[in-house]
Amino acid sequence: MVLDVVKYGDPVLRKRGAKIEAITPEITQFIADMFDTMKAARGVGLAAQQVGRALQLTVIDVRGMRDRPSLLWIDGQPAEVDAFMPLVLINPQIAPTGPRVAGPEGCLSFPEIYGDIERPAEVEVTAQNERGESFSFKAGGLLARAVQHEVDHLNGILFIDRMDSTVRADVKDEVDLLQAETKARLGRR
Repeated sequence: MVLDVVKYGDPVLRKRGAKIEAITPEITQFIADMFDTMKAARGVGLAAQQVGRALQLTVIDVRGMRDRPSLLWIDGQPAEVDAFMPLVLINPQIAPTGPRVAGPEGCLSFPEIYGDIERPAEVEVTAQNERGESFSFKAGGLLARAVQHEVDHLNGILFIDRMDSTVRADVKDEVDLLQAETKARLGRR
């Protein structure tokens, strides 16, 4: 089922997600709904907060993104990214590595708003999958950027918070308008 994507201005986007203690049938269905929603919105990542639930859960799928390649290492060995997708991260922990690099980012909660964000080029990740099994990997390229963007969401941090002052100033009017529209919609509920 496709869920509504929460837009900037909704307080749930600023909430730190609760740890998931057990993989229940409800969580399993929620994961499936998140993938349906991400695919319908043509995104590469979606955090639980973006569909109104403050949980430590995100889904990612970077398959088909040939213009922005991804890198993956499992147990220190290069691995095929597409074979690892789609990806469910429950209760993820990340350790950014490598030099910081700027790259373009957008967000489903900020339609049509984009900006260059500086982030570490690689990230080491430990999480649980949809079966509750722990796993680890290291990511680079778009996958590293997507993981960091989504884990930020799980902690109530938004990509506009990572923009430098020049980029933030460039999108300020659009962001302010989106926030006002969202708050007006929430006030009418």
